[in-house]
Amino acid sequence: MGLPLLRPVYALYERMLEREVQRFPLPKHIAIIMDGNRRFGTEVGLGLKGHEYGAKKLHKVLEWCWDLGVKVVTVYGFSTENFKRPTEEVEGLMDLFEKEFARYTRDSRVHRKKVRLQAIGQVDKLPERVQKAIHVAQEATKDYDNHVFNVAIGYGGRQEVLDAIHNICERVKKGEIELDQVDENLVSSSLYTSGLPDPDLIIRTSGEERLSGFLIWQCAYSELYFCDSYWPMFRRIDLLRAIRTYQQRQRRYGK
Repeated sequence: MGLPLLRPVYALYERMLEREVQRFPLPKHIAIIMDGNRRFGTEVGLGLKGHEYGAKKLHKVLEWCWDLGVKVVTVYGFSTENFKRPTEEVEGLMDLFEKEFARYTRDSRVHRKKVRLQAIGQVDKLPERVQKAIHVAQEATKDYDNHVFNVAIGYGGRQEVLDAIHNICERVKKGEIELDQVDENLVSSSLYTSGLPDPDLIIRTSGEERLSGFLIWQCAYSELYFCDSYWPMFRRIDLLRAIRTYQQRQRRYGK
């Protein structure tokens, strides 16, 4: 059966999935490890342009999440380890980040949906032009509170925890808090994601089954979903399947 003949079947299946997931509580916070851009680019002959296709896919996935009513989306954009990649690739990614933050600043959907944009990570290690684009995007959306879109960029999970520890130690040293006041809530409020719920569902594409240091404190009770598709090939059906799987699992929180 050719692809044109399959499209009505996929459309019907997608509508069925959406009706099914709308019957149950949706995850408030979905986090995504957008893996497979380079491999996709290599396999289809696009090379590093695979990252551009990944950025375009993110536009669609965000809209799918917003339309479903998901309040917080966090994506793994660039890790601290990614700085070790070839110079050409890193510079190309920085150009892409600069362009994408500027694009989201102008995006009518962001303003219509009241989406607050945030970069989480060691932003000060990024090129100044990228920092400026991030600052402009955050300022333009800082008063929005309907949705939150976090981009983990220059991010490392262990570094995030270390930064939180340093912050808490400084507060103890200054006498702002006592040592016995240090608890899970204080650590959570000292992380980059302070004030946001922990992710209910973490999705990783490309068939890899690990978190690679992504939100290592916040993911303690997250449901994990691994998808074989490369990120640029991720479909709305894949998102709905991930949400349905999340809904079918019992979250016991250790009880």
